[in-house]
Amino acid sequence: MPKAPATSAPKHKFIIDYSRPANDQVFDGAAYEKFLHDRIKVDGKPGQLGDKVKITRQDKDKTITVTSAIPFSKVYLKYLTKKYLKKNQLRDWIRVIASSKDRYELRFYNIHNDADEEE
Repeated sequence: MPKAPATSAPKHKFIIDYSRPANDQVFDGAAYEKFLHDRIKVDGKPGQLGDKVKITRQDKDKTITVTSAIPFSKVYLKYLTKKYLKKNQLRDWIRVIASSKDRYELRFYNIHNDADEEE
């Protein structure tokens, strides 16, 4: 019995929503897109994405979409996002949350004022 033809390479699509920090003019989407392009490793080499990984930014939605034709980990994307936040000294105020299976969202930490409770 003949085998079924091999399908195309697995396709992974991840979305990073940075709308909340961008609305407060704290987060720069273009710089983040460039950071991802320079740091994502393909075959052990950073910055050489070729046709295997595509990074697109939608200014209207304030999202970045990473589409990969090779095996790609969602955790790796979270790692790079945290690294970018640390580099830009935003890690103390912004966190990365998985809002669905293929989506991350950048949110501010919830900080409550303790002064009201003391009075």
